[in-house]
Amino acid sequence: MAKKASKSKKCHSSSSSSSLASSTSSKRVSKEGKMVLRIRSNEITKRSTRQQRVVRSENERRPKSKTKKKKKFDAKKPKKPPTAFFYFLEDFRKEFQEQNPDVKSMREVGKACGEKWKTMTYEEKVKYYDIATEKRAEFDRVMSEYIKRKESGEDEDPEDASELDE
Repeated sequence: MAKKASKSKKCHSSSSSSSLASSTSSKRVSKEGKMVLRIRSNEITKRSTRQQRVVRSENERRPKSKTKKKKKFDAKKPKKPPTAFFYFLEDFRKEFQEQNPDVKSMREVGKACGEKWKTMTYEEKVKYYDIATEKRAEFDRVMSEYIKRKESGEDEDPEDASELDE
């Protein structure tokens, strides 16, 4: 029984190995009736890869799908106000440059500012949040006026164009 099991395993393994070998080689039957595997030469393999490259380069020359169109920029649209962190950053940058005049890198200033902001308590941040909410309310008011003007068609209003920039 053990011999039969080993033979079936051998047959199974040889069939799987021959299927793998057939993808990279060609089969031939010798005069004795035994199957002989012949591996393809490098020249044939090189030719097939060259042909694939030629086909790929032709496909690449085809025009690609439609590109995304950029939205038009409206210069009269009010800009969003900065967040509380950016108001803090203005104050912190001034203090940091006074204390460290030798540091010129914005990267180091930004890192120091971020660390300071993380360690601050909510009570210390309140004044910056108050400034930010005031500016946000002003932005919302200006934006609603802008939308009304745009809907009514009164876009030609140069005097109110930069009401937010004070």
